Amino acid sequence: MKKKRFKKEKLRRGIYILPNIFTSLNIFCGFYAVIASINNNFVAAATAIIIAGVFDMLDGKIARATHSTSKFGVEYDSLADLISFGLAPAVVMYLWVLRPMGRIGWLAAFLFMVCGALRLARFNTQFGSVSSDHFVGLPIPAGAGMNAVTILFCHQFGMGESVNPIVILVMLYVLSFLMVSTIKYESFKRPELFKKMNFNVLVTTILVLIFIAAQHELALFLIGLAYVTSGPFTAIWRYKMKTQKNESEKTDELENV
Repeated sequence: MKKKRFKKEKLRRGIYILPNIFTSLNIFCGFYAVIASINNNFVAAATAIIIAGVFDMLDGKIARATHSTSKFGVEYDSLADLISFGLAPAVVMYLWVLRPMGRIGWLAAFLFMVCGALRLARFNTQFGSVSSDHFVGLPIPAGAGMNAVTILFCHQFGMGESVNPIVILVMLYVLSFLMVSTIKYESFKRPELFKKMNFNVLVTTILVLIFIAAQHELALFLIGLAYVTSGPFTAIWRYKMKTQKNESEKTDELENV
């Protein structure tokens, strides 16, 4: 009995270690992104940030699949996200194109990092009390990913050395605002999104995957841009629908009178 109990406890400890290993790999990629950017290897830095996003997605899924979620894991994951998706992209973007702008440049990078930290802190305080169907504000991995795919896109099309710093400055301010905003973003955690789909959706998905394989820099940039802009556009659409509904209700009330 004691041997069986010891084996179960040992297995349980091993399962808890597994998601934290992926979180550690997340931190490693974020740290490597900083080192690569210091060495002016910005493509490698951007790629490392994207890979960190993959590890960040996997550690949560593995923790839920193995029933090894814990408060320690949640806190460790948040610290990892702040490094890989807050500090790393801020340093990379500053060294890549914002350095010539001096104080304005590094302040924009700092704003992105601190807004990412605020986004993570708010997420942790709302964890379990807010529906998981949507994210409140742009997730920090998405903000970091947008920075990374922008670098890959610019280098792929020969604009890596001639990017207008003003464009990147504005992008960082917009991403910072979206992260701390209350705009809702799809979390893709709803089961109905992955239930049976018709044949056309399957074909479209395959075509998108082929496009990503053929032109991954352009495809990832377009996907990132679509996700970042989906929040504001959806919010505007919901506001218009709500306004139209209120106007129609007022019209009905006047007709009844």
